[in-house]
Amino acid sequence: MNTIYQASIDTELGPVAIYSDGETLQQVSFIKKPVSEPSWCPVLRETARQLEDYFAGRLRVFDLPLKPRGTSFQQSVWEKLQHIPYGKLASYGDIAMAINNPKGVRAVGLANSKNPIGIVVPCHRVIGANGTLTGYAGGLDKKAWLLRHEGCWPAQD
Repeated sequence: MNTIYQASIDTELGPVAIYSDGETLQQVSFIKKPVSEPSWCPVLRETARQLEDYFAGRLRVFDLPLKPRGTSFQQSVWEKLQHIPYGKLASYGDIAMAINNPKGVRAVGLANSKNPIGIVVPCHRVIGANGTLTGYAGGLDKKAWLLRHEGCWPAQD
């Protein structure tokens, strides 16, 4: 049986859970309350450090060993998400074109919504073709905050 390590960090958006198999990062997600019994490993300590640096504005590119679980199609979408630079936006159509599946916009949206490594694999940088915020597992308020944090979304009125 494989050991899964889990911990959480506090962020400006609330607690974020992080999970690892001890060698790779497998999940990052918003949670309602901190993990009650954290089990740290070196990958989680480095993930926590990089996330804290990201939220403090000191980090723009994550450098972590990733192992998101999903279908080969989902994997191809998540790989392309990692090429959207900090402070830039892409549409679901842009990602569909990048994976050579221009008619797969809805499938890209679904794969984007299943991204298990939020923030690090920047699904929050994907918006609708008309320039609006669309779906985000953490909620549109968190998506808007992340985009404002990166300087690519208008300030709140």
